[in-house]
Amino acid sequence: SQIFASNSASDVNVKGETKRENYVTTSLAARVTKVLPGGVLQVQGAREIRVNEETEYMVVSGLIRSKDVAADNSVLSNQMAEASIQYYGKGVLALREDDLCFSAAKLFFAYGLGNALTFPLSVGASVVLMAERPTPQATFKRLTENQPTVFYGAPTGYGGMLASPDLPAKSQVRLRLCSSAGEALPRDIGERWTRHFGCEIIDGIGSTEMLHVFLSNRPGDVRYGTTGKPVPGYEIELRDENHAVVTHPNQIGDLYVKGPSSALMYWNNREKSRDTFQGEWTKSGDKYTRDADGYYTYAGRNDDMLKVSGIYVSPFEVEATVMQHPAVLECAVVGKQDTDGLIKTKAFIVLKAGQSLTEAEVKAFVKEHLAPYKYPRFIEFVSELPKTATGKIQRFRLREKEAAGL
Repeated sequence: SQIFASNSASDVNVKGETKRENYVTTSLAARVTKVLPGGVLQVQGAREIRVNEETEYMVVSGLIRSKDVAADNSVLSNQMAEASIQYYGKGVLALREDDLCFSAAKLFFAYGLGNALTFPLSVGASVVLMAERPTPQATFKRLTENQPTVFYGAPTGYGGMLASPDLPAKSQVRLRLCSSAGEALPRDIGERWTRHFGCEIIDGIGSTEMLHVFLSNRPGDVRYGTTGKPVPGYEIELRDENHAVVTHPNQIGDLYVKGPSSALMYWNNREKSRDTFQGEWTKSGDKYTRDADGYYTYAGRNDDMLKVSGIYVSPFEVEATVMQHPAVLECAVVGKQDTDGLIKTKAFIVLKAGQSLTEAEVKAFVKEHLAPYKYPRFIEFVSELPKTATGKIQRFRLREKEAAGL
């Protein structure tokens, strides 16, 4: 049988009302080569994808806050999809016809769309699609039974798998390459994964606005703790608070990207469109630094950055440091006002099963690795962190919790 992507419609539930949304997808054809246990489909595509430049489709990214649902709709064309295939799928990942790809991110996310549809099918590779949630156990089952050669995940997922007692041995899998996006990959997670499985995690950053990854490490040139260098075909600029281009190494700036896969606008949102899409440049909403060798390091989302004692503090840097402690599974850092009304860092920490840790031990550990003003003044141990469907930590929910005094 064959799977075709064509003109379609879907039901979208917004504020309790169901609306019919029409959309057009890339014209692709694929062949189901095997139906695996658990309703998993193994799919193989043609070597080349011919696209119609006039076809456009809509990718919806949902942002849920309190009781309101805001859907940011980016209008994209097949020409943009082809650019991401050529520059990242083929240019960076170098996917092959004999690869079997498995993505934890689903097809309805921009990351999963490239991972499990356009990239592998463009080179004639095969894909394993899984309907259930990508828990460590569900992922291990596919890695060991279906034997994919390429796996796409997110940092939270990689961390959860490494902490699981069911982690398979290297001899049980056939991985040659892994990819990570959605959030910056902590150095410790990348290094431990490579030591265990013997394959690299290619960490990168992308967005729905740019369709897929535009800044990334490369196979054979991975610097864990960084997001690598611009994907060929894309240009990156860091700009300061006065919108001037940052030229000095290791200076924090707003990340702007220019490339052929940029969206045109947010549907029916003129104000946000003008703020994000600035001529040929797209404002990503992330803060980064660039070192003397040209590698970019994530500092945080614009609304996540903290100023402590008048100095910018990257919450990601603090989180990554806390997660180096062997008892810590996950960590999220936000700002919290102290009794004097000053902003200090607060860490929400999820411990690994059977582990214990005190606030004093956490503070002492961070002080050993970072400047003293960066250590978290407040610490709360929690059973889990709020996340999106793709596994991104929802720090805004933690900020709302603090603001409400909960």
